[in-house]
Amino acid sequence: MDSPDLPRQFARTRRFSLGVPRGFTVSPDGERVLFVRSTAGDDPVGRLWVHEQGAERMLVDPPALGETGPVPEAERIRRERARETSQGVVAFATDHHARVVAFALGGALWVVETDGGTPRRIRTAGPVVDPRPSPDGSLIAYVTGGALRVVGVDGAGDRALAEPEGDEATYGLADHVAAESMGRQRGFWWSPESDALIVARVDASEVRRWWLSDPARPDLPPRAIRYPAAGTANAETSLHILRVDGTRVAVRTPEHVSEHHLHGEWTDGAFEYVPTVCWDAHGPLITLQTRDQRSLYVLEVDPGTGDAAAVGHRRDHAWLELMPGAPLRLASGRVVTHWNVRGGTRGLRVGDTRTPRGLQVREVLGGVGDRVWFTASYEPTEVHVWSFDHQDDEPDPERRTGTLRQISEGPGVHTAAVGGDTVVLDSRTPEGQTVTVLRGGEPAGRIAVFAEEPVVTPRPRHLTLGKRELRSALYLPSWHEPGSAKLPVLLCPYAGPGIQLVVHARAWWTIVAQWFAEQGYAVLITDGRGTPGRGDDWEKAVHGDQLTPVLDDQVDALHAAAERFPDLDLGRVGIRGWSFGGFLAAGAVLHRPDVFHAAVAGAAPTDLRLYDTHWKERYLGHPDVRPDQYERCSLVAHAHLLERPLMLVHGFADDNVLPVHMLRFSAALLAAGRPHTVLPLPGASHLVQDEAAANLLRLELDFLGKSLNA
Repeated sequence: MDSPDLPRQFARTRRFSLGVPRGFTVSPDGERVLFVRSTAGDDPVGRLWVHEQGAERMLVDPPALGETGPVPEAERIRRERARETSQGVVAFATDHHARVVAFALGGALWVVETDGGTPRRIRTAGPVVDPRPSPDGSLIAYVTGGALRVVGVDGAGDRALAEPEGDEATYGLADHVAAESMGRQRGFWWSPESDALIVARVDASEVRRWWLSDPARPDLPPRAIRYPAAGTANAETSLHILRVDGTRVAVRTPEHVSEHHLHGEWTDGAFEYVPTVCWDAHGPLITLQTRDQRSLYVLEVDPGTGDAAAVGHRRDHAWLELMPGAPLRLASGRVVTHWNVRGGTRGLRVGDTRTPRGLQVREVLGGVGDRVWFTASYEPTEVHVWSFDHQDDEPDPERRTGTLRQISEGPGVHTAAVGGDTVVLDSRTPEGQTVTVLRGGEPAGRIAVFAEEPVVTPRPRHLTLGKRELRSALYLPSWHEPGSAKLPVLLCPYAGPGIQLVVHARAWWTIVAQWFAEQGYAVLITDGRGTPGRGDDWEKAVHGDQLTPVLDDQVDALHAAAERFPDLDLGRVGIRGWSFGGFLAAGAVLHRPDVFHAAVAGAAPTDLRLYDTHWKERYLGHPDVRPDQYERCSLVAHAHLLERPLMLVHGFADDNVLPVHMLRFSAALLAAGRPHTVLPLPGASHLVQDEAAANLLRLELDFLGKSLNA
């Protein structure tokens, strides 16, 4: 059964992301919910909306505002780090009461009030990146040319609070590692009194310079980027208190961990990473992480003097996993942090109160009063929204579990935004996506989702396979009759850190998996060791080796699935993947040609010494100290082993996994006399879009069909 329209629909809808509401901000009184959404499932232009009194209202329609300039380079980089696929309004920020909204369009600064009126443009000193109103709504802070500036909401008084001292310094922007590997996209934060900001200064002068060029456009000069590859220098990040009156003070933080640091074969106790920064009613709160990622300090900062005092210290023998949204300080001043529970799960600690054992916390969503909201799961294929109130009357800290409430219901991946007594519940389920507004725990409206319905409906069979109880999903052709014919098998894993594919929710990868199934494949997706959702022990099973245990889990799942479904043809097994999944796909045909007969590897990091510091040193240590671990995981070093069909795909504008990975691997394969196929994508970044995305699916299908005789 052919489904010829799916690849085109996949590309036209930007992986079914268009028309989906996102970026929810709830006012502290719970009256207003602001969000970004386009008007249809094939409309790439984001609009700004507000939901109040049970109804939606459009605040900003970018096409109606006229022509804008090009997107500034710093904003283009920010969007690439955030995997942003749309245009128009893609991000916004508000004052404390969510009444004044600032956003950028083509480098221009715009402001709109939620209580009526039209958007107005504010003149600035240059193209604007990341504009943010002060909590009182009187000023807008923004970055331009690496400088942090403020301007009145009425357009008056534009002035610089900090200007870069050289070409490689910036104020108010996140460096590559913070944005790509730590999840921190921001570089400045307002004080609650609107009289100062805490600002990150980044000096990238010591970071290795790389050059990216587009061979299809020899008329264009190469683009220089600062990329901190494993074992090389990071950008230097320092924090500064900038007051709106023009005075400033440097934040004084420790340079090295002082005590109780857990050492390893490679140890580096220098505080090179700034994972989180916030400024709440109790003052600035920051975290610092050591280069070897075994220690993390939580520090309170005196905004008057810049002195920082440690109020918490976490450590780990392997590495400390960062939890989105943590630490968080509640109204009482209690600090919400995460902790590792015996048995491997990850919980929350609110003061001396802890979430119960067995509940795997995923993300801290926010706090209202002394209640914290977060996502967590007992079963890794489902994620639910919970609230938690601390409890002080239990004398034994080990038994303080507080009051726990599950907010979301039914199979799915749920998340939320909160404010006052309002919860915006964003639910992805097997049937699709819904966004429900709850007030006081009761439904108070819906926010529409305009995403297109896919022309192929996913039909996953969720399985638990093998001795490690591997969570897997099997997709069979809708037209297949059991026992009627053998089906070639196609594995489509990611199987790396930070991402789960096997969930009880419809997502773009489940749709693509079913499309391949409709072409005659049995498609298997497995989340093995190293993926999130099953605790620290599970995630850290790849410490020192990111390939062998991951590949073993894919093989075990394949064989266990074939035992339960005899129609799977183990004589015709292919594997395809992107990024870490591409690395795994290529590694599969190199090391296990007895199992895998063809592979498509997209944007694969083939030499892990060329990937960034924070992401790779976390798992493999320093390449000068543990070269054996990098060598074990290197595809380039094992190119001579290839004896199966392999197609390499890579975007030449990819500044996450640089094209050098594909080129060096291909050169090593050629030097070893190993035939392979190379598909370069001129102008494409790490996220392939538009018509190239549609045609890439068709080319993969053609390559796999010929290679597997499918």
